[in-house]
Amino acid sequence: MGLMSNASSTLDRFFKRKFVRFGLPFLILMVGSSFGLKEFTKLRYEFKKVSPVSHEEAKKMGVEMKKPGEVTLEGEYEKLKSMDIDNWEQVRGPRPWEETAEK
Repeated sequence: MGLMSNASSTLDRFFKRKFVRFGLPFLILMVGSSFGLKEFTKLRYEFKKVSPVSHEEAKKMGVEMKKPGEVTLEGEYEKLKSMDIDNWEQVRGPRPWEETAEK
């Protein structure tokens, strides 16, 4: 009987410590949630596999893709130099509620 009451009082003292009551569950939650999030992100990337579209498939869909070497930074810069970017006018686009009122 003495051994049983001694073990019971030792367990009671162990479970009354602040670290065991608050710190240990917090650590278990943090470590466990990191493993859980890893599994969720793995599922997300498994089902979200996107394959690149070839030029032939894009033509079938009606989209014209440029070849990789067609567009260069220098070419775009030359287009920008030919534009008049100092004289422009801000034009406000129609709002969704304005479009429905006209129809």
